[in-house]
Amino acid sequence: MEEVEWTPRQPRAEDLRVGLISWAGSYLTYEPYKNTVTATAKGLGRRQTWEILVSNEHETQAVVRLRSLQGLYLLCEADGSLCYGRPRTSHHGCFLIRFHRNGQWTLQCIISGRYLESDGEDVFCTSRVLSAYHMWTPRPALHVHVILFSPLNHCYARADPTMGRVWVDAPIPCLEECGFLLHFQDGCYHLETSAHTFLSHLDRLVSQPSTQTAFHMQVRPGGLVALSDGEGGMLYPQGTRLLLSLGSNPHGGEEWFILQRCPTWVSLTSKARKFLSVIYDVEVCAASEHISPMSLFQFECDNETPTLQLRSANGCYLAQRRHRAVMADGHPVECETFFRMHWNCGRILLQSPNGRFLGIAANGLLMASATVPGPNEEFGIRLANRPFLALRGRYGYVGTSSEHDLLQCNMDQPDCIHLLPCRQGIYHFQAQGGSFWSITSFGTFRPWGKFALNFCIELQGSNLLTVLAPNGFYMRSDRSGTLLADSEDITKECIWEF
Repeated sequence: MEEVEWTPRQPRAEDLRVGLISWAGSYLTYEPYKNTVTATAKGLGRRQTWEILVSNEHETQAVVRLRSLQGLYLLCEADGSLCYGRPRTSHHGCFLIRFHRNGQWTLQCIISGRYLESDGEDVFCTSRVLSAYHMWTPRPALHVHVILFSPLNHCYARADPTMGRVWVDAPIPCLEECGFLLHFQDGCYHLETSAHTFLSHLDRLVSQPSTQTAFHMQVRPGGLVALSDGEGGMLYPQGTRLLLSLGSNPHGGEEWFILQRCPTWVSLTSKARKFLSVIYDVEVCAASEHISPMSLFQFECDNETPTLQLRSANGCYLAQRRHRAVMADGHPVECETFFRMHWNCGRILLQSPNGRFLGIAANGLLMASATVPGPNEEFGIRLANRPFLALRGRYGYVGTSSEHDLLQCNMDQPDCIHLLPCRQGIYHFQAQGGSFWSITSFGTFRPWGKFALNFCIELQGSNLLTVLAPNGFYMRSDRSGTLLADSEDITKECIWEF
């Protein structure tokens, strides 16, 4: 089989979403019950998230519409007031975005020529004379666990904890070192590695965030970002080894990266605890007791239906072929690459398009043969590139607050939950200080337990999961802000982005 080049995925809707921060530090917010738009919120939530729909883009500007998560648009009326709804004409709701060198945006109504501005509370379009009140800072609204892809070098950024550097040399983002946490603080961004070190202006990884780890970000619709130190230095890959470092002379767009959510890579084990691996280019076999790069599969799942695609590190997808064999030679549009997933206490069952379940044959090969699943068709599954979780629910991230002793689910920034694998699908949750998650009789959580408890993780989408808590209930987000485990069924509040 000819080698297949790894193809980065196309931008998704979440890659095109931002929050817009006014000069006063508040977010552009749509108020669904008042049909108005304000700028009073201090955090980035669902009502502060806008999808940028581009109709025409140039280097320094673009014509766009702003659409809320409810599917309605930001509209400027003739009197300068703002509302949201559906455009009445081809130009209604269109704004000209100008990208300024300091990373900020201005939005000018196409029809009236007036700029979007805020007085710190209300939002309107009344002035044609540009001022500081018209400046908006875009903040990417995607989950904070991200990867950085260089379209010029066709490689991903990779932290090297041994050398204390970041290189842009990973052709496939299957390593945990390719994932970064993007922290937003005081208008700047801090890049934290999977080993919890931070990229600094000195091109080295340091243990604590500071002014030397703070970067300014320029954002373009579609997930393109560039990082700078605010004093003329841009972050881009340099030298023969493509060291990610500050410089003043990037060529041909070297400084631009595509910011995407960190993909999910998993390993699968058979009943005999052998890893599923791709051998001889395309055959899939459970024969090795040791994990290798060819034992890793990217977990790609349609969030609307329980269908799954598994992409091998060779760039191809697992597909059911003749004689019920499963091979790693599929392409993303083939129906033979879609498998229906079922869960059983943290173990996964995969059902092929012909209705048969995947299992291990006597010769160790992966086959789709069983009409009724049994232990041979259950696979252990483990997150391969996630030493920790950063969970985001309907109301925000899971984390601790100085105002509460219980874990909260409405935070602007997450706390990392370190994963200690116990057995397949079962993990211990460890807090950042080394203590364990504990659960109260009310189904609430504290982060300072002395004993490890079992949490069962089940993947529900490419970056979605549910957590079955030690009390037998699903963990969910609550409107009050308190994290709870009291749901017998999987509801929308039980689904977590990670």
